Amino acid sequence: MTFSSTRRAMLTALAATPILSPSLRAQATFPDKPIRLIVPFAPGGNSDLTARACAPAMSAKLGQPVVVENRAGAGGSVAAQQVARMRADGYTVLLGSNGPLTINPTVQTNLGYDPLRDFMPIGLFVRTPMVIAVHRSLPVQTVAELVAHSKANPGRLGFGSSGIASAAHLSLEMFNAATGAGITHIPYGSGGALTPDLISGTISGAITEISTALPLHREGAVRILAVAATDRLPQAPELPTANEAGVADYQAAAFVGIVAPTGLPDPVAKALGEAVAAAVADPAVRSRLEGMGSLMASGVEATPLGFAAFLQRETAWTRAAAERAGLRQG
Repeated sequence: MTFSSTRRAMLTALAATPILSPSLRAQATFPDKPIRLIVPFAPGGNSDLTARACAPAMSAKLGQPVVVENRAGAGGSVAAQQVARMRADGYTVLLGSNGPLTINPTVQTNLGYDPLRDFMPIGLFVRTPMVIAVHRSLPVQTVAELVAHSKANPGRLGFGSSGIASAAHLSLEMFNAATGAGITHIPYGSGGALTPDLISGTISGAITEISTALPLHREGAVRILAVAATDRLPQAPELPTANEAGVADYQAAAFVGIVAPTGLPDPVAKALGEAVAAAVADPAVRSRLEGMGSLMASGVEATPLGFAAFLQRETAWTRAAAERAGLRQG
C-alpha cells in the first residue's frame, strides 16, 4: 500500500469515528472527581449517621470519594433548595428524607423548590422507626402514664425533635392528636443536637429515631416507652409497639435515601444508583445500621424506580398524617 493510499484509509477511519461532546465525555468517565453528599441536618442525627455509614461503600463502588457535608436549616429545606439549583452532573447529591421531600412541601408554602419537579430519586437506604423516649427522672413507665402525667401537668412537659416540620415533629403532633397529651414541641437542628439536653433532663423526652434513642436507653440515660412500628424490632424485642402501648395505629418512621437535581444524564444516574444498591447490600453497612434499629431498604427500593414509588406512597401518607395532626397548609 502506498503512502497516499494509507493516508486516505486513515482519514476515512477518523471520519467514521464519532466525536464525543465534552458533556458526553464527562458522562463516559463519571465520576472523575469526588462527589458531595449534602446532609440537610446537623451532625449526629439519624440522617448524618446513615450518610456516614453508607458513604464508604458508595466510594468503593464509584472509585471516587463520597464526601459528606452537613448544611442544616429549616427542617432540611435550606440544603434542598441549594442542591435543587445545582448543575445536574451527579457531583452534588442530596441525602433526601421526610422533611425536605414529603413533609415540608405538605405543611409549608413558598419553599423555593418542588421535590417532584426539581429532584430525581436515586435510591433508598433505610427506614428508621420513631420511638417515644423520656428522661430517666420522669416518673412514668408506660405510654399511658406519660399521657396522664402530661395532662396533670399542662404545659410542663417539653419533647425535643430534629426540627420544625421534621418527621419527628409530625410524629409528636400525631401523638398529641391521638392521645390528647398536649406535650410541648421543642425543635432542634437534628436528633444528635437534642441528645445532650435529653441526657441532662433539660427536656422531658423526645419522639425521635430509634437510632438516636436506643444507645441512651441501653445506657440507662433515657427510657423508651414504645416503638412507632407495626412489629417489635429484632434489635430490641423487649420494647412494645405503640399499638401494644395503647396508641392504636400509631406508626412513624424516618426514611433516608439519595436524590439528585432533575436532568441527570442516564449513565450518571445509573452509576449513582448502583452505588446506593452496593451500600445497601454491603454486610458491614447493614450490620451497623441494623444495629442502630434501622430497617434496610429492599433491593427494589434501593433503585431509582423503586425509590420513586416509595416516595409516592410516603407523600400520600404524610398528607393524611399532617391533616390528622392539623398541620397541613392549603
